[in-house]
Amino acid sequence: NLQKIAEEEVKKGAQQNDQDYKGSNASLVALDVKTGQILAMVGSRDYFDETIDGNVNVSTRARQPGSSFKPIVYAASFEKGFTPETPLWDVVTTFKVEPKDYEPHNYDDKEHGLVNIRAALAGSLNIPAVKTIYLTGLERVLDLAQKLGYTTLEERSRFGLSLVLGGGEVRLLEHVAAFSSFANDGNYISPSSILKVEDSSGRVLKEWKDPRPNPAMNPTTAREITDILAD
Repeated sequence: NLQKIAEEEVKKGAQQNDQDYKGSNASLVALDVKTGQILAMVGSRDYFDETIDGNVNVSTRARQPGSSFKPIVYAASFEKGFTPETPLWDVVTTFKVEPKDYEPHNYDDKEHGLVNIRAALAGSLNIPAVKTIYLTGLERVLDLAQKLGYTTLEERSRFGLSLVLGGGEVRLLEHVAAFSSFANDGNYISPSSILKVEDSSGRVLKEWKDPRPNPAMNPTTAREITDILAD
C-alpha cells in the first residue's frame, strides 16, 4: 500500500515539477527511522518512459540536493556550540576564497538584517547559511556528513562554501537516511532493502537483523533541528 501511494505521489509531484520548473522526473524514498528498512522507493516517474531516462533509479544516483542540505550544516554548527538563537547578519557579504571571491544572495534577492539561526533555517536564507558553514568549518561539516552515511562527499577538495546551498551531489536514499537521524535522536541507521534471502531448499542465506544505532550527533542537536524544521 505504501509503495502504491508513493508511486501516485511521484506522478503528481513530477507533473507539478514539469509544469512549474521544467523538471521531467522525480523520485521518492520512505524509511522506518527506527530500523532503517525501506518502506517505499520510487526510482522515477515512469520506468518505461525513455524520454526521461525512466529506467534509471534516481534515488541511488548523485544529484544536487539544493537547500535541503542546510540542516546538515546547521547541525554541525550546533555540535560546535552554536544555538538556534545565535545571531547572524543577513547582508550581502563577499567571502575571500580560492579560486575567486564568493558572494551569495538570497532567493528573493533581499537582505533581512540581523536574524537568528532559527529564522535563517526556517526561512531557508542563503547568506546566513553560507556564514554558518564558514564559521563552523567545512571539515567539521564533512565529518558529520560522513557519520550520517553520505558516500558521495569523500573527495573533500572538491567542495567549498557552496556545499551548504546544495553544491555537492548526494544520493536521495542516503539523504533520507541522514534526515532520519534527526527523527531518531541523532542516531544513524544505514538503510536496509533486504529482509531475507533463501535458496531453493529454504536455507537462509541472508537475514535482516535489528541494527545497532550509531550516534552521529547529540540528541539535543537532532531535536533542535527537528523543532526548527517544524517552523
